[in-house]
Amino acid sequence: MSIQGASPSLYNEDLAPAKTRNWGPFSIFNVWTSDVHSLWGYYLAASLFLFCGGFVNFIIAIGIGSLIIFALMSMIGYAGVKTGVPYPVLARASFGIWGANIPALVRAIVACFWYGAQTAAASGAVVALLTRWQVFADFHQNTHFLGHSGLDVICFLVMWVLQLLIIQRGMETVRRFQDWAGPAVWIMMLILAIFLCIKSGSFAFTSDIPMDALIDKTKDAGIPGVPGSFAALAGVAAIWVTYFSALYLNFCDFARYAPDKAAVRTGNIWGLPVNLILFSLVAGVTTIAAWDVYHEVLIHPDQISAKFDNWFLALLAALTFAVATLGINVVANFVSPAFDFANVFPSRINFKKGGYIAALIALVLYPFSPWDGSAAGFVGVIGATMGPIFGVMMVDYYLMRKGELDVVGLYKEDGEFRFQGGWHVNAFVAAIIGAIFASILPNFTDWMPAWWGVYGWFFGVAIAGVVYYVLRSAAAGAGAKIARA
Repeated sequence: MSIQGASPSLYNEDLAPAKTRNWGPFSIFNVWTSDVHSLWGYYLAASLFLFCGGFVNFIIAIGIGSLIIFALMSMIGYAGVKTGVPYPVLARASFGIWGANIPALVRAIVACFWYGAQTAAASGAVVALLTRWQVFADFHQNTHFLGHSGLDVICFLVMWVLQLLIIQRGMETVRRFQDWAGPAVWIMMLILAIFLCIKSGSFAFTSDIPMDALIDKTKDAGIPGVPGSFAALAGVAAIWVTYFSALYLNFCDFARYAPDKAAVRTGNIWGLPVNLILFSLVAGVTTIAAWDVYHEVLIHPDQISAKFDNWFLALLAALTFAVATLGINVVANFVSPAFDFANVFPSRINFKKGGYIAALIALVLYPFSPWDGSAAGFVGVIGATMGPIFGVMMVDYYLMRKGELDVVGLYKEDGEFRFQGGWHVNAFVAAIIGAIFASILPNFTDWMPAWWGVYGWFFGVAIAGVVYYVLRSAAAGAGAKIARA
């Protein structure tokens, strides 16, 4: 869709409403398989299993969380289908044509951080495989530069380059990659579970992991209550929902390529509640079987594969998990900053250049490995501000505008979305107040109860949404009085 009279400061072909809409239900489904079927996704699911104390509790908590995720993703997805625009452009409707750069850059910063973290995780799976050979093990042990072993650096660079090769040809290549990468991980997950169940001599949905082992593994995680308690189950559901906080903002980057809402709805149903519950079930079965075989609580899949005596199975596991982690990186941490950086300087930065910027930032961060240190907490605090941004955008789109948006106006400097010189003060006031309660108070003070941080994203969404609604309603009422006068 071409926009007549669009400002060069707000428009390029990548930011324009989608022209080709060939992302059917299977492609939307695989957005989610790519997003959760990774080393980090498995690790989270297996970790949350420990908090539930049993399989039924786990499925209930994950099931409730997955239904909430489905509802929230459908909200932003339907907006993407109807408008055809990516996240930073949609944000202009609530934050202003220039103000939208702030929420876009917040999302981009978090994505760049995790881009490096996921690339390091994928390369780590390959390193674990290669060190089975003594020559690589010696090289890994004795050669170091940039603060890492030589083998770590080489594998990281290989993974980094592979992702650029995937993305350089645009979103259609992303779609084709994820359409086979996601199912491949499912197959490997099932092989891993079946292998361990056969080795343990049983297939169990009932956990026999002792309570003292569960408590020891979960004592520093920050979730209130002992494993299996109501407080712990509520915390599991909340963390599962919060895990997807970044994609609540930019799922429209993918949904905009779907032909209609039905494609998004079908893809989301299979990819979210159905897929997430089944994936979590497999993670739980694997965790139980690993305990029965090795008598250890193993929640990292590469820890499990490292114990395999079967070399071929270890190779298959390492390569599959590496591909899976690249998949989530492309979906969650490359596409978004590519659009976000392009939104800042549309006349100079397109989708590819924006993606290259994100990749370069991740490469620069690698020697410092901030994802291994305290900086991860800092980025987590920044990430918590994504809840208030989501709250403002959804209240604006669904409650204030009733789902009707002047798409052409999003690309013009003198239109409806200019607000106060291109910035919408009410949106920023609401988002800042929400961020105070979502991240600043629980992380930098002891004013909030200990459990508050677990639900920080929810508080951020709710508080920012309510404040924005009140401010917009008050502004609309004042405008109506002036008009009548």
